Amino acid sequence: MNDGLKTARAADHLARRLYEAGCRYAFGMPGGEVLTLVDALEKAGIRFILCKHENNAGFMAEGVHHRDGAPAILVATVGPGVVNGVNVVANAMQDRVPMLVLSGCVDADEAQTYTHQVFDHQQVFRSITKETFRLTAKSADIIADKAVNIALEGRAGPVHIDVPISVADEEVTLRPRRRAAMTRTVPCEGADLATARDWLAAAQRPVMVVGLDAVAEGASAQVQAFAEHYNMPVITTYKAKGIIPEDHGLALGGAGLSPLNDRHLIPFLQSADLILCAGYDPIEMRTGWREIWDPSRVNVIDITAEPNTHYMHQAGLSFVAGTGETLDLLRGGGPAGRDTWRGGEVAKLKSDLAAAFPLDAAWGPAAVMDECRKALPRNALATVDSGAHRILLSQLWQCYEPRGLIQSTALCTMGCALPMAIGEKLASPDRQVISFSGDAGALMVMGELSTAKELGGNPIFVVFVDASLALIEIKQRGRQMTNAGVDFGQHDFAAIGRAFGGHGVTVQDRAALRDALAEAQSAETFTVIAAVIDRHSYDGLF
Repeated sequence: MNDGLKTARAADHLARRLYEAGCRYAFGMPGGEVLTLVDALEKAGIRFILCKHENNAGFMAEGVHHRDGAPAILVATVGPGVVNGVNVVANAMQDRVPMLVLSGCVDADEAQTYTHQVFDHQQVFRSITKETFRLTAKSADIIADKAVNIALEGRAGPVHIDVPISVADEEVTLRPRRRAAMTRTVPCEGADLATARDWLAAAQRPVMVVGLDAVAEGASAQVQAFAEHYNMPVITTYKAKGIIPEDHGLALGGAGLSPLNDRHLIPFLQSADLILCAGYDPIEMRTGWREIWDPSRVNVIDITAEPNTHYMHQAGLSFVAGTGETLDLLRGGGPAGRDTWRGGEVAKLKSDLAAAFPLDAAWGPAAVMDECRKALPRNALATVDSGAHRILLSQLWQCYEPRGLIQSTALCTMGCALPMAIGEKLASPDRQVISFSGDAGALMVMGELSTAKELGGNPIFVVFVDASLALIEIKQRGRQMTNAGVDFGQHDFAAIGRAFGGHGVTVQDRAALRDALAEAQSAETFTVIAAVIDRHSYDGLF
């Protein structure tokens, strides 16, 4: 009788804990220093996916996370593998993605006299992760457990574990440990809760602003129930789009980046007599949303996962607590079916926004987005890369569930859409997945089309082809600067798609795009749709 003791390699104890946390996929590029890790992951039931670059591997892992909720896993070998992953780890930190970064490293004694590819991985990651650990054999399961909990607690983010080569292989006997489930804090009954209920009962023009915290906590049902109870319109950040279906009468869509959108939404928000921030993390927002309300003039309630140290906004009442649970407590104190915004302001705002972002253009980026949304099923999953097209798509693409559209909203890194779509398709093979990339961002990640082919499925990769960094060119032109460093050659993305074993088609009008989308949805492999648009096509659109 071994009294529950388990003998295995330290890497196996680490991998087993990650499996228990729900992880089923890991992504990366192996080197000799992580072969034991990869072997342990596979034996634990976590499939290792070979990618063509660590940055893309991290975004694929994020795509899986958005479907299964488990922490993303990025595996990087010593030296260049670690450095290649820096961007996506920083993105996970800014975009609140729970990610476990597993890197191989040279043993400490070996590093005293061996310097090839050797540097301090933990120092590299220290400023862009919530925590960084160096694995030890006898505490392998404890370190893994800490990493999982830290990655998920509060506002989620990446945690790094550096794994020395000899430690990964060391046989160690560990006893299974009981792990307590984490619970979110709920505000107690008291004066602040009573005040919040009084404010809600008195409000005639209430608005809810919802963000990443609410999405991460799975608070969609509570947000919608609360909005309907108080007849309260809902503005979301871009990554919280779909927290209530965007064809709902109270949904005002995403905000925070488009100046055209802000010209409509901000005056409406500033006319409110109560603002409820429900899991609103302002890391996605631009300077135009800094201190746009005065809590001495309007009642502001802030429900947040962590204390407000950003000072992007202030509130009269702040609850550091779970979004959904707090909304349920607040909703219990007031009558349903309130008559709010009696001057028809909500309907007028929705009408004005629809007129500001029309879908009926003959051809151009808005027409591409319109055709794709109409052709794809309501439950299609979309990803979008950074650039001018992202700003416009975030206004035009309707989402009907949380994470219906995912993007890099805080770090705003290029090259994320295609690998995130590959990850989403892997985790949700029965859903139609589509990505939207500018041609510059697509050029960064075209090698991952080989990964899409190897994994199977029929994701659709739309590329807007205008041979320019359109958003930067607009800014450059707006400052009356000489055109420099923003234009490049026009490439045949459809041919690139075919070269990697998928389908590829170039379209220049709505009819051709409709045909391409119909064929892509019935295809047995991926499709690249190169949508050729004119230069300056985004002028005045957002």
